[in-house]
Amino acid sequence: MKIQVLGSGCVTCKKLFEITQKAVLDLGFKIEVEYITDIQKIIAMGLMQSPVLTVNDKPVLIGFTSDIEKIKKIIVTNI
Repeated sequence: MKIQVLGSGCVTCKKLFEITQKAVLDLGFKIEVEYITDIQKIIAMGLMQSPVLTVNDKPVLIGFTSDIEKIKKIIVTNI
C-alpha cells in the first residue's frame, strides 16, 4: 500500500500529513506516509487544489483536511 500527501508545504497540507500519519498508525499499518511538496505532481494528476491525499496513486481527498476518523475510513475504503 502506498499513501501520499501532496501539497505546497502550507499549514493545511502539513496538518493533513500529520493526521494521516496518525490514522495509519492507529489502523496498525506498517507503512510510511510520504509528504510531497512538488506542485508539478499535483498538476500532473490534473488537479488544481491542495492538499491531496492519495492511496495507491489514486486521489481520495482533495483540497481540504478532514478529521482522523474520516481519514481512517477513506484509507480503509481505498486499500
